[in-house]
Amino acid sequence: MADEPILVLAATGGQGGAVTDALLARRARVRALVRDPGRPAARELAERGVEVVAGSLSDAGSLTAAMSGVSGVFAFTTPFEAGVEAEVAQGRAILDAATRQRVPHLVFSSVAGADQRSGVPHFHSKARVEAELASGDVPYTILGPTYFFDNALGGAERIRAGVLDLPLPPDRPLQQLARPDLGAFAADVLLAPGRWAGQRVELASDAPTPAQMAVALGAALGREVRYERVPLTAVDDPDMHAMWTFLNGPGYRVDIPALHAAHPDIGWTPFADWAHRTFATAR
Repeated sequence: MADEPILVLAATGGQGGAVTDALLARRARVRALVRDPGRPAARELAERGVEVVAGSLSDAGSLTAAMSGVSGVFAFTTPFEAGVEAEVAQGRAILDAATRQRVPHLVFSSVAGADQRSGVPHFHSKARVEAELASGDVPYTILGPTYFFDNALGGAERIRAGVLDLPLPPDRPLQQLARPDLGAFAADVLLAPGRWAGQRVELASDAPTPAQMAVALGAALGREVRYERVPLTAVDDPDMHAMWTFLNGPGYRVDIPALHAAHPDIGWTPFADWAHRTFATAR
């Protein structure tokens, strides 16, 4: 294990938290950049031995300071707070700080399908960040998560009431990823950077259809969950409409059998297992 810490950005969020958990499980040193070290989630990280530092992607000085003396960085950007141009600016800030500090390895969590002509605004913004990484001087690896299992939690009350609704045909497989699987994969990359520099890897744990998802959720809850297809025209948000149009069309293209065969140590969580762990307590 290297003496230098690994910096995790957005360590109190879903992706950053999963990466932090996986790194701590492997006894790696972790530094976390958080907006408010006094928040309960940040204090909990500190209690687990994480070096918590204050800052944000909008504060170039704090970002650069946080990258001082690290062996690697896990980076994540989002368009859902201030838009896609703000996401590209976040990516540039990360890359600028990593360049100034000569970071040995930067792992960027993008999205599966960002290298396709998807028509999805938040896929395109991540593709722009990827392009700047590829043209820069910092050694990097790009991870492309598919749709997260946890996205279903946005409709948790409906699920508990017996209905799963998505804007997909009931028999259309949807490639999805468990956040702990992302965390485990990212930890592998961060702890063995030489194997991964310059690579782009798309990740999926499972590919259930909506009908299969409803069955698994029903089994977890101990009662029927029926699937109701939402008309695509009912999706008002332009970005989400574009994403579901893409998922109804070409969709993600992860070769799941090959990915899992190449990396059996990850575990690769089935959707049914995630559903049981997440919803069984709601019986």
